[in-house]
Amino acid sequence: MKTALIFLFFCIAQAFSAQEEESVYANGVFNFEENKPQKIFTAWARIRQSPDVKGRVSDSLQSNQQVLVLHKEDVLLKLGERAANWYKISYQKDNQTKEGYIWGGNLAAGYRNKNGLDFLFGLSKTVDKKDKQFNQVYPQNIAGVKVLEGNRLIDEVSFDTGSGESLSYAAFTVESDHKLKDVEFTLKATVSGEACGIAGYDQYILFRKDQKLTALPQLMNVGDADVYYHSEKFIFPNDKGGIPNAFILKMEEMERDDKDREKKKNSSKTYLWDGNSYRLK
Repeated sequence: MKTALIFLFFCIAQAFSAQEEESVYANGVFNFEENKPQKIFTAWARIRQSPDVKGRVSDSLQSNQQVLVLHKEDVLLKLGERAANWYKISYQKDNQTKEGYIWGGNLAAGYRNKNGLDFLFGLSKTVDKKDKQFNQVYPQNIAGVKVLEGNRLIDEVSFDTGSGESLSYAAFTVESDHKLKDVEFTLKATVSGEACGIAGYDQYILFRKDQKLTALPQLMNVGDADVYYHSEKFIFPNDKGGIPNAFILKMEEMERDDKDREKKKNSSKTYLWDGNSYRLK
């Protein structure tokens, strides 16, 4: 059923795109408040003298550079499935305070500091993915998480994270080690949409004691009122029903037939964790 749902989301995305051909709306994950600090996600992000992709480049900033958002411009730029406003920012460089304009898609959708290290969550690009079963091509955003010490990149991982309709909301949190061997703590990156039938994605990333990142299988949750839903979650060793050095992926699906009867399906997969990688049991 999951493949069928993906195809359904693709059809919904096409419908939204048809309705919005003449208008572009900024993805909510790139909605940054004025007079608030933010972090650069894209390596060597260009700073321009005007809020336009044709504006003269005045500077470039490395990942993890902190900037202050001064003003949100009305000008929008859409690259693939990523649509964002331009922002006027100020920042410190070479012992000077400088100003310029940056496209919001180059800023981190979330960031955290833990144990003296910085962790950034952002979206890097859109690619075309082909569904062989339905012979359809659909846009897929690629997101990533980076761990840095200052401007030194220690490690990074990338993962799929849906289409533009799933970018209404983003969250980036730090969780415990979940009692997994040689894991310092767990990061969780989330994106979701506002409407029914639009998928939300949870990406868990383990930060290991050797300062490396490991992305776990992605979780997808979606539903449409009482018609259907698909939910996925992990059971970790520190959860009720968990087992040592393993995590369990639990899935539940429900759909109503023509006679309004619920049909439910439950399944699970167990992954073994050895401190460096996981494998299906």
